[in-house]
Order: sequence, then structure tokens, then C-alpha cells
Amino acid sequence: MRRRRWMWVAAGPVVLIVAAVAVLAFGYPSVAATACPRCFSLVEASDGLYVEGGLDETQHQIMIRVRSDADQRVAEFYGGRESDPMLLACFTDDCYRRIGGGGERGVAVLNRAVMLSPRGLDVVIASHEMAHVEFDHRLGDRADGVPQWFDEGLAVIVSKDGRNIRPPGAGDRCKVEPTGALPVTLQDWLAAATADDQMYAKAACQTYRWLDAHGGKQGVLDLATTGWRG
Repeated sequence: MRRRRWMWVAAGPVVLIVAAVAVLAFGYPSVAATACPRCFSLVEASDGLYVEGGLDETQHQIMIRVRSDADQRVAEFYGGRESDPMLLACFTDDCYRRIGGGGERGVAVLNRAVMLSPRGLDVVIASHEMAHVEFDHRLGDRADGVPQWFDEGLAVIVSKDGRNIRPPGAGDRCKVEPTGALPVTLQDWLAAATADDQMYAKAACQTYRWLDAHGGKQGVLDLATTGWRG
């Protein structure tokens, strides 16, 4: 009897973990997927990189390179990395829906992981989402007050997204000048970006102007200690 009781006690933590993952998988699949990628049929292609099961070696190598190049873009801007998000990559819509994705190309999850859809398996989208994670990680509890347009515009600049900003050395890098106040909250940003396909370019322009007035990259690094001051 004592031995049987000990077996139940030993199994208790395992049962609790399984139960917790099951609850998360039902209500918050994206959070559950980052906690247990293998529970969602993802396989580890390299350290911290999980991809959809059933892919061939060529597809694995593609994502390994995407991850490496995205890491490099973030590190290049910041002069190093402080965050190390897990990357979950889906090559099919079924996989992306299973891990909680929607219609976006990619998304950062709780500043601990990045999920990429079949439409976001490239260095620009990967580094854009990783840039969000790095920025928020550096801000910590000073993130309050940072407007969403700045967070998004900065991610465009860090990721070198040629769709929304001109490359360095091109003179004025703005592609689209903002014509009014840009969204401050996440909710307002999502609504505005859905209605206006130039919103990312406008945010990138306004962020570029902010950088020019605040010492460039150093101004962003200073935010980690001072918080947002406009």
C-alpha cells in the first residue's frame, strides 16, 4: 500500500503538467504550443526552432537559415541580443490553426516565442516578430506608455522590411508620411492596420523620424532605462 501511494505521489506532478497543457490547449493553444511544441506535432529542427512534422531536410535547413538571419538582424540593430525566443514554424494552414494562429503572417507570444504561418516563413517576418520580443524584453516593466505605432515602426526598421521603409543610405527612408495621429493602443493599431495597408509604412516613417531626433539606435537603448518620453 505504501509503495502504491508513493507511485501516485511521484506521478502527481506529471499528471498536473499534462492537465495544465490540456487546459491551455483548449483555451490558449498558442501558449500551450510554446510550452509543449511536441504536443502539437512540432519537431525540433535546431535548438529553439520547432517546425511542422513531416518536413524534409531541405525545409528544415531553410528555417534554420531564416532563424539565423533573423537573429542576426536583431543583434545588428541592438549590438547584441538579450532575448532568445523560441521559433515555431508552420508550412501549412492546418498546422498554424492548430497552434492557435490566425490570418497574420507571424506573431509574438508572451515575449517568449514567435509563431510563423506559411505566409511568414522568411527573414523579414521572423525578425519583425523577434524585434518585438527583444524590445519588450529590454523595456521590462517600463513598457507602459510606449505607443503601439513606435513598437511596430521599430520592428519594421529592425527587420529591414523593404515594403515599408527604404534601405539605409537611401537618404530619407520614409515611403509614406503619416498624415495624422497614429494608433497608440494595440486595439486601435489592429483596427487601423486592417483598414489601411500603409499603416506599417507610416509607423516606420514616424519611428524613423523619432530615431533621427533621439540619437538613432542609442535612443532606443535609452528607453530601457528611462521609459517612454515621447
